[in-house]
Amino acid sequence: MNAPRNALARLNDPDLREPPRPPVRRRGGGGGAFGSLTPERARVLMLVAARASAITLLVIFVLVYATLIAAGSGMSGSSGAIAASWLAVHQVPLVIGKTGIGLWPLAPTLFMLWLVARDSAQAAGPECETVDLGWVVGAAVGGPLLITAVCLAVAEDAAAVVSLQPPDTLAAFAWVLGLNLLAALVGIGSRRWRDFADLLPIPLPDWVVPGFRAGLRAVGRLLLTATAVTVVSFLLHWSRLGDTYHAAGNAVGALGLTLLSLAYLPNVAVDAVGVLAGGQVQIGPGSLSLFAIQGAPVPAVPVAATVPSGPVAMWWLVLLLAPAAIGVLSGLDCGRTSHDRATAPWATLTAAGVAAVVVALLDVVAGGELGTFGRIAPNAWGAVLVFVWLAIAGYVGMLGARWFGGPAVVAPAAFDDAYDDEYEDDYYDDEAGGYADDDVEYADDDYDDDEYDDYDEDFDDEADGYARPGAGHDDESGWYDERDLDGALDAELVDDQDEYAGDAAVKSTGNPDIVDAEVVEGDLPDK
Repeated sequence: MNAPRNALARLNDPDLREPPRPPVRRRGGGGGAFGSLTPERARVLMLVAARASAITLLVIFVLVYATLIAAGSGMSGSSGAIAASWLAVHQVPLVIGKTGIGLWPLAPTLFMLWLVARDSAQAAGPECETVDLGWVVGAAVGGPLLITAVCLAVAEDAAAVVSLQPPDTLAAFAWVLGLNLLAALVGIGSRRWRDFADLLPIPLPDWVVPGFRAGLRAVGRLLLTATAVTVVSFLLHWSRLGDTYHAAGNAVGALGLTLLSLAYLPNVAVDAVGVLAGGQVQIGPGSLSLFAIQGAPVPAVPVAATVPSGPVAMWWLVLLLAPAAIGVLSGLDCGRTSHDRATAPWATLTAAGVAAVVVALLDVVAGGELGTFGRIAPNAWGAVLVFVWLAIAGYVGMLGARWFGGPAVVAPAAFDDAYDDEYEDDYYDDEAGGYADDDVEYADDDYDDDEYDDYDEDFDDEADGYARPGAGHDDESGWYDERDLDGALDAELVDDQDEYAGDAAVKSTGNPDIVDAEVVEGDLPDK
């Protein structure tokens, strides 16, 4: 009896072909040169370029017209107000009348950046090839830059109607470009950071990802603690609220002051982070810290009531325990998720560095000039002190995790790439419908031909729907490598055993390129 022989036949008859399946887009794989766009991809990029800006402009339209209607003013300066509001959301310094304003509310800016990051992350999903990520970044930046150019032209024209001086064009484009580029990179990096790591000339150390995540968590804890301290200070100085709302005049004015204070609340929280770390906040000619207060006038808004007027109380030094505790928690995170040890605390230092950089960026955006009050912004030493607290206290926390917390449990995300590279040749891609068997290993010598033939007669591929693992087998053993089946539309499986009779329809789920297969009776003797 001859051994079973499988033959792959390529059929050219167009009537026997099924409609071709859509190609599977792979990360980093080829799918067209850079510069070619499909209609579906163009639609996604249009949403990235327009959706966040459209939502931001819609909110600006509503707020501007609601304010003008509530104030009983005319609509002649509405276009200039809308253009100025768009620039203010992007933290562009403006001169209104003779008052220069560079300290804008941070809440609308964070909302706009979140929209850009979300749209960029959605567009950079697994179906997006690595070479197309540049299109996503370009769309996320190009839409806001186009609207900024229009707003600059409108602001220049409106200068004759309203007391708005045209802003510096270069500064306006720089702020819009920087903020939107940062948001797009954050959004794309949250989905495709592994692809960016593959582009590095050296492998990414295993302590980078745990340290980066611990640093971001530390920043979140610092901001939450600072917000809580701000709320407590607001309650302690509740008696000042009457003075701030007295100038409002009516309920509409009081509502406007309340919304303005909520919009400036993130600015105050960022300032409070610097104060808790031991730094200073500059308030015009004065300053505020845990060690000294130099009095200075503050804006008459409710959120400014949180600024203490002095003198310094000794119990304020207890607030220094907050960054120390957050540093210990950061060190515990690094000790549990990395291989940090006493002589190599690299993840702990990475967390401290990431937190310091993020705090420094927030300090730049949260500060600025505010008319006659002068510059209100955290001191540059705040970010440095954040690094010191997280590095020293984090080192103590990491040692505690080592001594009392047992062995480190490394985050699986840090080793996903190594896992995929090690087993890439032994498993089918999930998109092809394959299944990997981790627990059982098969050897060709464990089965003889008779058992294999009996198994073939009883096995129904169409009913079970399992794909056979094909890594490491050649064509003579009956398994087909995925690369050998490119372009195969139909296949004929011929079995020459004399004992076999009957036809059965077989469908291959292991490879989507084989869309039809038929077991055909071989040359049987006449009966």
